[in-house]
Amino acid sequence: MAKKIAVITGSNSGFGLLTTLELAQIGFTVIATMRDPDKKEELITQATGLGVEPFIHIHALDVTSEASLGEFSSFLSEVGRVDLLVNNAGYAVGGFAEEISIDEYREQFETNVFGVMSMTQLVLPYMRNQGKGKIINMSSISGMIGFPGLSPYVSSKYALEGYSESLRLELKPFGIDVHLIEPGSYRTNIWTSGKKITSRSLEKHSPYYFYMKEINKEMERGLDSLGNPNEVSSIVGKLAQNKISTFRNPAGKGIRFTLLMKTILPWGIIEKIVLKKLRMRN
Repeated sequence: MAKKIAVITGSNSGFGLLTTLELAQIGFTVIATMRDPDKKEELITQATGLGVEPFIHIHALDVTSEASLGEFSSFLSEVGRVDLLVNNAGYAVGGFAEEISIDEYREQFETNVFGVMSMTQLVLPYMRNQGKGKIINMSSISGMIGFPGLSPYVSSKYALEGYSESLRLELKPFGIDVHLIEPGSYRTNIWTSGKKITSRSLEKHSPYYFYMKEINKEMERGLDSLGNPNEVSSIVGKLAQNKISTFRNPAGKGIRFTLLMKTILPWGIIEKIVLKKLRMRN
């Protein structure tokens, strides 16, 4: 492992898989972690086709498990350095706040927030000793503006945004950079196999069932306009090579416009736009 070392979580699919390939192609040795290494086939197949498979090392890691984190910490002590951490592991919980159990909220935060914090704490001693390093946290447009039926996911990403702001300010004096990527809707599996809707909001006798149907319809209407997820892995590559240095990096069609509207419009107008789009009466 003579090259720079990158660690990425959730690398078996979606942004994680594409980012692993991107980093390997630009000269990193990538420690590609995933909860279930048996799901590595697609990554290995694509890496082999690109000729970068020798630079990718698969390692089992569950960011919510103390035992798994402990084992990975021992592994890192053998590696001896970390130049880049990409906190990508995450999933989305959907449903309506009244019907989502507190345990479901906790599970969402365990992966999307506490998992990020745990991984960050593991790599920081190496980066501090090196006097340099980079941490890239995969956030979402949902960390900047809320949407009905996604409060666990939205809340976790808002928490990640605040954590990353503090972290960036704390680590600047040590030569360590922190960046956020805020994707909009892309063709990844987070809204299919990666999304879990609480069962109560899917039941026809739920008072929110009509609302959930409209949200699902809106998401289906937008499938054809989903962006290419390679755009996100490209941003990671540019950050890794210091070609861009911005803290927040929105990605996706219309995202910058949405963020601008969030900044300049009163909440009452935003509320009306969202509810009208979902065909809900104000």
